[in-house]
Amino acid sequence: MSFEANEAAIDRIVATCNGDIRGALKALLLVNEQLEAELAKAYAAASRGGLAPHGSNVLH
Repeated sequence: MSFEANEAAIDRIVATCNGDIRGALKALLLVNEQLEAELAKAYAAASRGGLAPHGSNVLH
């Protein structure tokens, strides 16, 4: 992602939180926790050999 795209994404996230930087940061931390949990599930499934064939939607 380019610098400009990052800046635009940050602006959109802050705007979604009505300009509240702290609220935007909290929201991003929550999303990050969810993504980490999904990734941990995917790693666990892969270690058990339980991943679907290539091209399948594994996480959802």
